[in-house]
Amino acid sequence: MDPELEQTESAKAIRELAYEQLKHTIIMGEIPVGTRIIETHFAKKLHISRTPLREALRRLEQDGLVEYQERKGVRVSAFTIEDIEEVFLIRNALMMLIMPSIIQNVDDEDITALKNILSEMDISQRNEDADALAKQNRAFHKTIESISNKKRILRVIDSQEDYILRFSAITIASIVRRSNAHNEHHKMLELLQNKDLEGLSKLYEHHLEESKETCLEAVRLKQQKQK
Repeated sequence: MDPELEQTESAKAIRELAYEQLKHTIIMGEIPVGTRIIETHFAKKLHISRTPLREALRRLEQDGLVEYQERKGVRVSAFTIEDIEEVFLIRNALMMLIMPSIIQNVDDEDITALKNILSEMDISQRNEDADALAKQNRAFHKTIESISNKKRILRVIDSQEDYILRFSAITIASIVRRSNAHNEHHKMLELLQNKDLEGLSKLYEHHLEESKETCLEAVRLKQQKQK
């Protein structure tokens, strides 16, 4: 490879890594809302120069994850009700797009994989193990999504992955308490086995809408406590 091209590719990789690392830590709450992003500190922490860090911050501002405040620098933004509604709107719409492909492609191997995940979820549900259930819940849904084999749409869904994980962390405790949400996973598997497109689409839409409302309720409650 041409040395100049190699250097350019390396710079792109560093910028992308800085962006992804900061995005993940902010969304997962590892950098609290309102925290000031001090360039020297975070550049040293990420082992990069300030230039790729600034580019990452510009992208994060476009994502609505940080904001520039006059004389205060860059600070981590709070999630808004609108942010949550938009992420779930994107997710719901994309799931409806790939649902026919999921029904068409699902096979016995997929069903077995989903049954194995559900068996683990049953144990976590009984033990009220929210942390384990959160991971298994995401694995269950990602397995269903992957059956579609719609690579471009899946890339868009994956781009929302960090948001979904954060929202799952907010809602998963209520999912442990709300056993009907877990029961819906078993119903999803049954509908997949029967290749029932209409039934699965309706259930998935309801399931995601319930997750959204649970997340919104948790955020509203937190906002009220902060007042």
